[in-house]
Amino acid sequence: MANKDHYTYRVTWSGEDQEYIGLCAEFPSLSWLDESPQTALAGIMQVVAEVVADMEKNGEKAPDPFAERTFSGRFMVRVPPDTHRALAIKAAEAGTSLNRIISEKLAR
Repeated sequence: MANKDHYTYRVTWSGEDQEYIGLCAEFPSLSWLDESPQTALAGIMQVVAEVVADMEKNGEKAPDPFAERTFSGRFMVRVPPDTHRALAIKAAEAGTSLNRIISEKLAR
């Protein structure tokens, strides 16, 4: 049984709607609009709780929260050969690894 409090929530301002919007990364199709950020968060958390309960009632597995997933720290990215070469040169000039250069760029 998934714990709704462990999901990844975010509240942001929606210029289009002129309200705060509550979002959940594990359920990208769900949202909740409200005038206050606190109520937008409470709203999306309630919607997620209802969806998870409905999924479990129907024998469906709710997604695992990102906070409870295990990540290896490895993933493959394809880039154009010229980009690969430029990054390899930058790493060599910096006296570091290609992985370190890319990791630093991704973290920005």
